[in-house]
Amino acid sequence: MIKVASLFSQLLHHFPRTEFAHLVAKHQAERKAKGFTCWTQLVAMLFCHLARADSLREICGGLACCQGKLRHLGIGKAPNKSTLSYANKHRPAELFEELFWTMMQRFRQSGGLSGRKRKFRFKNKLLSLDSTTISLCLNLFPWAQFRRAKGGVKVHVLLDHDDYMPSYALITAAKRHDRTVAKHLMLKPGSIVAFDRAYNDYSLFSSWTDAGVFFVTRQKDNAVYQVVDDKTVPQNRSIVADQVIKLTGPRAEERCPHLLRRIVVWDDQNQREIVLLTNHLDFGASTIAAIYVTVN
Repeated sequence: MIKVASLFSQLLHHFPRTEFAHLVAKHQAERKAKGFTCWTQLVAMLFCHLARADSLREICGGLACCQGKLRHLGIGKAPNKSTLSYANKHRPAELFEELFWTMMQRFRQSGGLSGRKRKFRFKNKLLSLDSTTISLCLNLFPWAQFRRAKGGVKVHVLLDHDDYMPSYALITAAKRHDRTVAKHLMLKPGSIVAFDRAYNDYSLFSSWTDAGVFFVTRQKDNAVYQVVDDKTVPQNRSIVADQVIKLTGPRAEERCPHLLRRIVVWDDQNQREIVLLTNHLDFGASTIAAIYVTVN
């Protein structure tokens, strides 16, 4: 008989049992457990994600269908719905939070995370900032209302392109504007962050420029500016214009007195022009365009 470990079993091998047991003891997570271990809880919740289960019934029923194979996962039998529900409610979430960061550190040190391919020659930290809205039922979450008949929350994520893992995430009310979140980011000098127009804030652009942080974004359609210098456009590229500009709109110059760079790129796929805005005055226009295209 050929013995082959399931993909689920192979996945669980990345969670060393001795390491997990140490974390369980540290957080006293199995205090008064009465036989239901944290390992069984972990297996059940991982099965929830892998099987895309929507309820405790699906989790417990799905594991029960694998009866006889569960010992390969380190558990004796499928949990009951009430037992799993009680554990999820009362056991410390800090156990699984520390487990996540422990695994993350181990994978990064061993090169287990797929880092970004060195498409660019620069060594700057490359980040992208974006948000997505998650719809919620107003009957269950009345506090999440942001339209007359719709509720939701907004998840803001700062993605690190070195290993494609979030370096910052924040959940806010859906009606909160994106640019208010960008002000709270603590970025290291030399970092390059790309984002869409929703995060545009001239005061933020100024503070980032003072701190040595670079950004690449789309220029607003109603932006008022003065062209200070026209740079040479590279041949046989999609660059239409490369300009150094100065903001001259009402209060815009006061909020951001720094020189910025305006790069017009032709999007051949959608047959349109994309106008980019950045505070990086040294990189080639094609590199700036490639940064925005790569992270969006």
